[in-house]
Amino acid sequence: MVSESILIASANTPTTLLKVKLPMTSPVIHLSDARLTLSGNAGSVDILRGISLNVQSGETLGLIGPSGSGKSSLLMVMGGLEKATGGEVSVLGHNLTTLSEDALARLRRDHMGVVFQSFHLIPTMTALENVATPLELANDPQAFEKAAAELESVGLGARMDHYPAQMSGGEQQRVALARAAAPRPEILLADEPTGNLDGTNGAAIMDLLFGLRDRFGSTLVLVTHDATLAARCDRTLRLVDGKIA
Repeated sequence: MVSESILIASANTPTTLLKVKLPMTSPVIHLSDARLTLSGNAGSVDILRGISLNVQSGETLGLIGPSGSGKSSLLMVMGGLEKATGGEVSVLGHNLTTLSEDALARLRRDHMGVVFQSFHLIPTMTALENVATPLELANDPQAFEKAAAELESVGLGARMDHYPAQMSGGEQQRVALARAAAPRPEILLADEPTGNLDGTNGAAIMDLLFGLRDRFGSTLVLVTHDATLAARCDRTLRLVDGKIA
């Protein structure tokens, strides 16, 4: 479980502050009647229609449902990549609906790792540079050392100087996983991470993703169409027409 710290004065040395760990019972992700309505040429469309859920520290949650049911939109709302237009969305105690874009970006940088179906690697950067980027943005002086270690951990030690176009889809997704994991995030969000991969590569990526969860104790929320992958999660939620079925 995630824990929070308080500082107390020692009875023997009143001027000394001791850090004491207390259990945190609050969910790391909390949604209450969350709604998302988007406007288009054809008028307003209700994407999420009153989602309420809690995700606990270290939990793996699978989001399943038919195409267009709102799974990816729900994940984007959890990550602050899309702002809910109604209800409450809180992550690690922060109300995402009231944060500025800069504050949301800092929250993702410091506490979240996001993996997309389409990789989203920077094509002009090597694998090493891609993985080091979030660490550099956080002013980590060991950004490249940590990035190299993370690439080694996903089996790409020999591919660090290669660009995305020089790599297979499975290799690019491994780079994306390494980039998401390098900052040691409390929360991992994965949107169909195996959608563009064949069965063998997809299975390998999922083993790596769950392995990251096990190594760092991260909370994992996974969008997938694959019932086998969803079954690996502690809990699954099925979305239909923007609601939890």
